[in-house]
Amino acid sequence: MSTDRPWSQYPMAVANKEFVRQHPVATKRALRAILKAHQICALEPERAARVMVDRAFTKSYDSARQAMEDVPYGKWRQHDPEDTIRFYALRLCEAGVIKSSPQKITAHGADWRFLNEPKKELKG
Repeated sequence: MSTDRPWSQYPMAVANKEFVRQHPVATKRALRAILKAHQICALEPERAARVMVDRAFTKSYDSARQAMEDVPYGKWRQHDPEDTIRFYALRLCEAGVIKSSPQKITAHGADWRFLNEPKKELKG
């Protein structure tokens, strides 16, 4: 999904509504960690590749570095999160996985604070 259009144009992080309500601090911390990892992968692909090799996710540093350079990690700041939710909600609705409309999901199921606050903290 990270390389094939149109999916590659819509980055996504999903959470259970009840978990977010009950654990807002943990939700914010998790999202901040994901966004910080994206930032490191985008700005320091060599460092990210070394971590992958050191933690035995892969044996080849060269292939890990190439993967870090090929995946567009730095583009998450350029995307409109509401557009992303509408896109995925429409696909899920078309597939019969959900019954709510994309508009209803965007209006009632998205809390932009969890994205906007870490974005400000991770300037750049």
